[in-house]
Amino acid sequence: MFSYYFKLGVRSLRRNPALTALMVLTLAIGVAASVSTLTILHMMSGDPIPEKSERLFVPHVDNGPVEGWSPSDGPNDDQLGYIDAANLLKSGQGERRTAMYGVFQPIEPPRADMPAFTASGLAPTRDFFTMFKVPFLHGQAWTEGDDTRGADVVVLGRAVAEKLFGEANPVGRQIRIGGFPYTVVGVLDAWNPLPRYYRLIGGSRFGNPEEFFIPFSTALRHEMGHNGSMNCSANRDPGFANLLASECTWLQFWFETRSAGDRAELQSWLDNYASEQRKLGRLKRNAPNKLYNVMEWMEHMKVVGNDSKLSAWLAFGFLILCLVNTVGLLLAKFSVRASEIGVRRALGASRRDVFKQFLIETGVVGLVGGVLGLALSFGALALIGMQSKGMAAVARMDWQMLMLTFIMSVTAAILAGLLPTWRACQVTPAIQLKSQ
Repeated sequence: MFSYYFKLGVRSLRRNPALTALMVLTLAIGVAASVSTLTILHMMSGDPIPEKSERLFVPHVDNGPVEGWSPSDGPNDDQLGYIDAANLLKSGQGERRTAMYGVFQPIEPPRADMPAFTASGLAPTRDFFTMFKVPFLHGQAWTEGDDTRGADVVVLGRAVAEKLFGEANPVGRQIRIGGFPYTVVGVLDAWNPLPRYYRLIGGSRFGNPEEFFIPFSTALRHEMGHNGSMNCSANRDPGFANLLASECTWLQFWFETRSAGDRAELQSWLDNYASEQRKLGRLKRNAPNKLYNVMEWMEHMKVVGNDSKLSAWLAFGFLILCLVNTVGLLLAKFSVRASEIGVRRALGASRRDVFKQFLIETGVVGLVGGVLGLALSFGALALIGMQSKGMAAVARMDWQMLMLTFIMSVTAAILAGLLPTWRACQVTPAIQLKSQ
């Protein structure tokens, strides 16, 4: 019986084609708007590195001034000062450790026909690439020895490598960054999760991928300034030498432990470290020391802000508006079929049979609307990806979103069809037959 009613539903699409097209298009637009917004929200709030997010931790030691501060105020900044970062790097805690900060430097291409240009970069330690599972197209990360001596080596992002050297493997070639010659040791492959790491490493939520990576110690040796804002209690505009000696908070730090269960041990060590630093007079505030894993850090940094959540609610509101319009269209569609319903009832069809038939017909409308909504969703996400390079890797559907598209469309159509279907079942056969 279901297959029979399904065939009737498909045939009904050809009746009143203009009305059917309006219903399908209304549902498709509402579903596409909701699913596109939910896809971006889902990708932005999802775990960017699920296989090890429970083992990656950001430590926080509050080194702000005590004057005018109370424990309820919280920290001035979520990043570390250089002294604490250097101590944590030497601590040996965890399986891996990395300190990093953003830089912005001019790059002088090796080609005479190309002018110099400025690029954004990141200055981490070597462990960064392993910790965040960064893929390489050519070469590899620099060595521990390069980290130790602050060697002039660089890992290029794929886009800037192709800009400078075309499709050729540039490993071993030299470029000038900030006036100093650097040897290329590696080129990154496409790194899809990168946009969701920006806020994790202190960058912009929708910024472009980092164009080059140099050793942390090399950036310090060349006195490369921080690419972004700083919060310095001693001097609001410090020179680089003062910056290293001061309590300015300007570095991002990450630990990787062998297992999630090592968190308690790392927390205990961090508490002991902070206690020792207070005895030395460096840390003034008696504030709790915190460890954030990846998901906790994303929540703390508000990677998915209130504006994104508001967009999701607005998209749902638009879907509800489309549903209301669909209800009106279905009422118009079924009202003109009163005579058909009267004949069916007179021939013995029950109200339940009529209800079942029309509900399946609305489901067919929802299924067709889902297919069209899916096409519109792909188009909207592709447009977002083209307009914003930083969103290119985010604006893509996964299987959950694909299933959600059809579930939302069919459910929306059935919900919209409940009232018109119930109204159709109330037709009195005798009156309809007499009027015909």
